[in-house]
Amino acid sequence: MLGDLLLVAWIAAWAWAGREVHDVTLTLGRPGLATASAADEMAGRFHDVEGRVGGLPAVGDDLAAPFKGAADAAESLAAAGRSQAETVADVALLVGIAVFLIPVLLVAVLYVPFRVRFVRRAGAARRFAGADPELLALRALANQPLRTLTRITDDPVGAWRAGDPDAVRRLADLELRTLGLKR
Repeated sequence: MLGDLLLVAWIAAWAWAGREVHDVTLTLGRPGLATASAADEMAGRFHDVEGRVGGLPAVGDDLAAPFKGAADAAESLAAAGRSQAETVADVALLVGIAVFLIPVLLVAVLYVPFRVRFVRRAGAARRFAGADPELLALRALANQPLRTLTRITDDPVGAWRAGDPDAVRRLADLELRTLGLKR
């Protein structure tokens, strides 16, 4: 359970870090948005002047042409600013996702198979623990180090063969503890 809680905390921490990196990276797009806003305002003013000057008789069209060119240039500048801000937003999203996914996937690839294997073994051991502890005692005899077995009894195999209920129970409990379970 502690490992599962640590995994959830790990995921939450990297989700927070990914969000922070996203937000910090997104601030790089602010100059582009400011440029787009200012350029849009300039283009609007140039179009206003173009409209007023263009209404003058005889010379209006000639006087309005430079203002139209300036308005078009300002609109191009605004589009470039918006494009820069959109690119930064895309990069911020990708970097934020990468900051989250890379460490989470690295840990998940290692932890999840281990956890699934543990759950399967523990589930199988729990089914046998309630019915007959002899199978778990036999597993303990096969899997546990000799010095651990001799702490239970001087002759663990002889006690198991003789059906000593105390030794069998203690061997089964030892195997259950190894599997992360309690009787």
